Amino acid sequence: MIGNKKLVVVMPAFNAETTLEQTYNEIPHDIVDEVVLVDDKSSDNTLEIANKLGITVHSHDQNMGYGANQKSCYDIAIKLKADIVVMLHPDYQYTPKLITAMSSMIECGEFDIVLGSRILGGEAIKRGMPIYKYFSNRILTLIQNLLLGAKLSEYHTGYRAYSRKVLEDINWKQNSNDFIFDNQFLSQVIYFGFKIGELTCPARYFPEASSINFIRSLNYGIGCIYTAIRFKLDKLKLIKSSLFD
Repeated sequence: MIGNKKLVVVMPAFNAETTLEQTYNEIPHDIVDEVVLVDDKSSDNTLEIANKLGITVHSHDQNMGYGANQKSCYDIAIKLKADIVVMLHPDYQYTPKLITAMSSMIECGEFDIVLGSRILGGEAIKRGMPIYKYFSNRILTLIQNLLLGAKLSEYHTGYRAYSRKVLEDINWKQNSNDFIFDNQFLSQVIYFGFKIGELTCPARYFPEASSINFIRSLNYGIGCIYTAIRFKLDKLKLIKSSLFD
């Protein structure tokens, strides 16, 4: 518990055998009520390691995609009656040590969602973020801030904490099963006026950390801009988008 709120950490996993245990061991278990891992048909020993660690495990019968994995994570967290849900990648790219800070920002009632930003600290490139990804991140974030009317430092972090209200009020189940899920969800959060907080989150870049190739990154970027345009047209009452129902 943090305050009087139940805290659940969810980990969408795919081939995370080399980093899962290290990630799990750094979770602040003194405040986390339960850790849930959803395995998206890994071909390695992710499931065996998760079971050994005593993590609550759910596995997909087939690979369904990053967005579908998160949908399963949030479904389970809601069934567990979580008040705060932190989504943590088991690839050890984001430090679990920030779970306390992120969940505290929601527990105090000031924010509905908290993002761990890789950009705020100004050391993303020094820490190994590929140059093309850094500049793509900055350009996409600029375009999205303009179209969505927000002032976020980045839209593309995979480290997020949600209040139960956000998970119950937004229809995230209709979103993509692929990587664009995160961006659609954040656009919905902004559309419906939820309060967003950010904090600096140093990220690690190494071979075992999950990443998508250039072509998928390109498709993701196009999807982000398309989502932002749908947002703007809907706000202007020109074209209604089901994404924002």
